Amino acid sequence: MIDRGDASVRHMTVRRSVPDITTSDPAASSAFYHLLGFREEMNLGWVVNLVSPSNPTAQVILITKDAAASVNPDLSVEVEDVDAVYEAVRATGAEIVHPIADEDWGVRRFFVRDPDGKVVNVVSHR
Repeated sequence: MIDRGDASVRHMTVRRSVPDITTSDPAASSAFYHLLGFREEMNLGWVVNLVSPSNPTAQVILITKDAAASVNPDLSVEVEDVDAVYEAVRATGAEIVHPIADEDWGVRRFFVRDPDGKVVNVVSHR
């Protein structure tokens, strides 16, 4: 259980929170979200990041199969200091699903399972 009064948790900076949607057809899913006003910001083939042109923190991630992890995340949370968050999360005993790592596409991240079983990708851009 995370102590809501813990000073280290209170000082974590969240930059954005993005739903990760698993899809078997990223092109069709991307076309759908374009209808809602999103545009493609990044496309690595297995993952597509869609962004609102008017609000760049409003985003949707489409993912077929994560290139470096054994599971797909349900949610991505970009934080200012991923290493500090990793240590705070580990201290709670939460299940680390994917260890902290520097990925080839310019992020440092880890996956943790939340109390409801959802997999959260906690990430910082390098």
